[in-house]
Amino acid sequence: MTTVEVLEQIDEKTNEAAALIAGTLAGAPDASASGGPCITCSFQSEDVVLVDLVRRVRPDIPVLFLETFHHFPQTLAYRDEIAARWNLNLINLKAPEPSIGLWRTSTDECCARHKVGPLFGALEQYDTWFTGLRREQSPSRANLQPVEPFTLASGKVLRKISPLATWTTRDVWLYTTGHQIPRLPLYELGYSSIGCEPCTSLPADPNNPRAEVFANTAIATLELNPTQAELVINATLQGKLSLVLRSITDASDAGKSALSAANQQIRMTSTFWSK
Repeated sequence: MTTVEVLEQIDEKTNEAAALIAGTLAGAPDASASGGPCITCSFQSEDVVLVDLVRRVRPDIPVLFLETFHHFPQTLAYRDEIAARWNLNLINLKAPEPSIGLWRTSTDECCARHKVGPLFGALEQYDTWFTGLRREQSPSRANLQPVEPFTLASGKVLRKISPLATWTTRDVWLYTTGHQIPRLPLYELGYSSIGCEPCTSLPADPNNPRAEVFANTAIATLELNPTQAELVINATLQGKLSLVLRSITDASDAGKSALSAANQQIRMTSTFWSK
């Protein structure tokens, strides 16, 4: 594909995303009314692209950011930079009773307290939820649709809008470059999927950016040594995580219990990221 064809393709995808956003927001309540639209933003590049597209139609849309108390300092500084540059209606969501360091004992409980709970609680106020999710991000998102229903625990059903569902990482970076949007500095250090600092590391495989998240879950849960940790990372990339975990976990009841807990937390983490 030539450079001209690539640029034409990203222009086409941008126009499609913009049309979906404009159509969704047509007649929607403004930010001061209940039951309107919102957008979640982690300030990774795809989310920033989406915020830029949405703010052109609705500058005052609530931008929800999960303040987990475990972010990289660079993420928080970049959040503040972009929020000030675009005068965003930024809303920092926090757990009512945060527990800093909870990830050391349970990544599942840490995510539930600092991410899932605050997010789902906040979404009760809205009827439309814009996300920067993309099919390319993981196998669990391969069938992601631009418009889907999303049901909260309370039974309330939202419209989940993912205008960038078909975008590739190249598309995202072409957009940020073309629109002169600065990127989160952590990308320059080699990170590809950036979340909370304790659960984010440089990817073992750039083509599988979320492998680092799942590998770190297993490593933290079982307190593995460096050699075992390397095995876990490689196994994650090969889709053989459970097999390797069994090989490095003894056959005692305690070992079996630890393995079961690790697998459960990995499944829970996968489920959270697939939403």
